Amino acid sequence: MCDKVKKSYHFQVCEVVDNKVKDVFNFNFGGHHDLEEMVAKAVAVGNITEKHAKELVCGVRLLHHAMKKYPDNEAIKAFAPKFKEFKDALKAQCNEK
Repeated sequence: MCDKVKKSYHFQVCEVVDNKVKDVFNFNFGGHHDLEEMVAKAVAVGNITEKHAKELVCGVRLLHHAMKKYPDNEAIKAFAPKFKEFKDALKAQCNEK
């Protein structure tokens, strides 16, 4: 059996205008996924830059987390099957390498 170690991440979103940085919001996010490892796998597949792999991994993880918190939301219910299909395809592609 695989023990899943809980990880914690801190996200900070800033807006940069004319080289001035303004904090917009920040939050903590946790789970058992190793985001760094997921990014490395996505980059190893090819076809995606490290920057975009980071955006993709964070976006998918954050969306999945929010969807799990609100499963009865009508928009989430409608989107969930397509999201699962996308996530499963992405996982399969990353696990091929």
